[in-house]
Amino acid sequence: MFGQKKSDDGTVVAMLASALRRDISFGTLRPDQKLKIEELRGRYGGSNHSMRETLRLLSAEGLVEATAQRGFRVTSATEDDLRDIALVRKEIEKAAIRRAIEFGDAAWEGRVLGAHHELRRAEEAVAASPDDLVALEWDEACRAFFATILYACGSPRLLDMHEKYFDQSRRFRLAQLREGQLNFDTRKTRQQALLNAILEKDAQTAEELIAEEIEAELYP
Repeated sequence: MFGQKKSDDGTVVAMLASALRRDISFGTLRPDQKLKIEELRGRYGGSNHSMRETLRLLSAEGLVEATAQRGFRVTSATEDDLRDIALVRKEIEKAAIRRAIEFGDAAWEGRVLGAHHELRRAEEAVAASPDDLVALEWDEACRAFFATILYACGSPRLLDMHEKYFDQSRRFRLAQLREGQLNFDTRKTRQQALLNAILEKDAQTAEELIAEEIEAELYP
């Protein structure tokens, strides 16, 4: 009985966190905006407890900050923040792709091919019509591609860090999309080259290309 209640609470928090992540990423909840529990409950639902747990979760992910007055606000999104996130993502993902190429098997390569195919479809769709729904699907395809190519690294902690900083980079990436700053032809060429390097077990080239991909999506 007690386990079921805990599971239900976890489901509510997961749903609330997903909604807040989306709205932080799309700028509905703005950088440095104060997050008041009652106002958030009116918009997203949930109890005081579940919303507070949601904000604590997002704080651990770096999307929300706890203030000195024991409240919460959306994390800042300055140029320094962007540079630091890009730096950390490059270091994490270069290490992870090197290990993934070393340890990945044929089944992993098949999943990489599938994720690349889905990414291509999503990129073509968002280039043609970058509305919020298509943009969200594109963002999830980007997430799935990176998660898949790094999966075989064999390090849960590397993957956890990748997920955390990938989420922190979402609002910058989506802002570049909204502003029409992404070059989808160049992205297609670079992503194909990255796929080829992975399949050819060329770790050095894959590291260089994954760093270029991060730079290009955050600094087009």
